[in-house]
Amino acid sequence: MRLTQFLQTTLNPAWYHGHERKAPFFEGWYYKIVDASGQNRFAIIPGVFLSQNPHAFIQVLDGRSGAAYYHEYKQSCFWAARDRFEVHIGANRFYQTQLHLYIERPTQTIEGELQFHGTTPWPVSWQAPGVMGWYAWVPTMECYHGVLSLDHAISGALIVDGERIDFSGGRGYMEKDWGQSFPSAWVWLQSNHFETPGTSLTGSIAVIPWRRSSFRGFTVGLWHEGQLYRFATYTGATTASLTVTDEQVQWALRDKRHQLQIVAQRGAQSDFGLLKGPDTMEMGKRVAESLTAVLHVQLADISGGQERLLFEGSGRCAGLEVHNAADLTSF
Repeated sequence: MRLTQFLQTTLNPAWYHGHERKAPFFEGWYYKIVDASGQNRFAIIPGVFLSQNPHAFIQVLDGRSGAAYYHEYKQSCFWAARDRFEVHIGANRFYQTQLHLYIERPTQTIEGELQFHGTTPWPVSWQAPGVMGWYAWVPTMECYHGVLSLDHAISGALIVDGERIDFSGGRGYMEKDWGQSFPSAWVWLQSNHFETPGTSLTGSIAVIPWRRSSFRGFTVGLWHEGQLYRFATYTGATTASLTVTDEQVQWALRDKRHQLQIVAQRGAQSDFGLLKGPDTMEMGKRVAESLTAVLHVQLADISGGQERLLFEGSGRCAGLEVHNAADLTSF
């Protein structure tokens, strides 16, 4: 990859990073959309996979039923701009402020347009170009991650299998991943449906290959009242504890100033849909994801030797993935 292109895409995480990249490589964008009632919630995941059986795809997770769909397209159906976030897959169009869907398959049909208002990207700077911090500049990472909008409003409607669903007044979230493969183990969670409008929590912890070894790396962001509280490996924060059971994920983090406690209620097994995830050979990993989890969150200021509660709340319609948790908790 040319140096100028590497600089441009690193400083613009939303853009497509795969121009002139060789296999193995994948890139996928994740749109979470929830209507105003909270009853209709979907994850729409367009992307491209370059290895054996190179192709483009659009995955759809119906958070109400737990049904997951994988719509495969020829690689030639994929197009991405070089100087902005604009992706085409067949007749489908994806941007940071809107999407246009026209999926006509025997297993599922979706048609319509959604507009996104007041998007809130994770801040980007030269020192920390996005959610990965300075790790985004390392050219040999297995997987890169970007948060394109912590929270935004939605307008528009989709017709899903003949049913018109109005998303106007709903809330959305947007992120992406790219690289060679998903990690071998991870926990990911997200909600922007707290009692306080505009509050959003996103976090992930994974086994990260590093040279000839590996480490347990994490990034967490709590957006609340216009402030982003960051907890990450690169900020010097630590995971005080991580416990995963069939019912809950309990995760406690702290740095010099703040302490964050997260308890994720996993919900029923039937709520989880099985998505496909990439490794270096195929889109083969089965990734169980739910959009019905509940996140209980407490943020406290611990500077000065005293604990002062800054925020406490519960996030509904939460996205949750747990993959090979035993490998994470063994660190």
